[in-house]
Amino acid sequence: MIVSHWMSTDLITIKKEASIQEALALMKQESIRHLPVVDSEKKLLGWVTDADLRGVLIASMLEELTLEDVMIRKPFTVHPEMPLEEAARILLDRRVGGLPIVKDGILVGIITVVDILSAFITFLGLFTDSTRLDIKVSGSPNPLPEITRIVRMHGAEIVSICHLPSDEGQEYSYSLRLKKTDLKPIISDLEEHGIEVASYLDL
Repeated sequence: MIVSHWMSTDLITIKKEASIQEALALMKQESIRHLPVVDSEKKLLGWVTDADLRGVLIASMLEELTLEDVMIRKPFTVHPEMPLEEAARILLDRRVGGLPIVKDGILVGIITVVDILSAFITFLGLFTDSTRLDIKVSGSPNPLPEITRIVRMHGAEIVSICHLPSDEGQEYSYSLRLKKTDLKPIISDLEEHGIEVASYLDL
């Protein structure tokens, strides 16, 4: 998955000459929390958030301030071909809610925490008609092939597999999401092969 598949391209932008009040009003009207500041050719000049603007709102009432005075002039940007996982890491590390997407200096999109969350929910099949198995295995150096073999032997289709971190030596934990199926024979077979089903959920 790359950023361009999930970024927002229906962009709301603003010019650097706009006032703080104009920018806040636009954010409220469009229900957004980030505004790219661009020129007439869509070149990215800066970046502002609602939190930035509210922090200078009182000052803007005492003196004439424009977005050019308060915007982040060199915001951190990402490329549309960047892997989505890398963009997610940047959002997390920088504790920001969104990033401008720039190609050849031109703003082409925005990606937000909501976009990232939507992508991973889709990727993991969380809202599909599915079942979930949480499995623990001790001792085996590579239990996943055996787990998937047993699941598929019962005609179940695997939607996603997550490896869950474990601090207990050679214990492996996995969360499998399957298309809606009867779990009872799968659980029984797994346990017969020494694979513990810690929990399961029919959605």
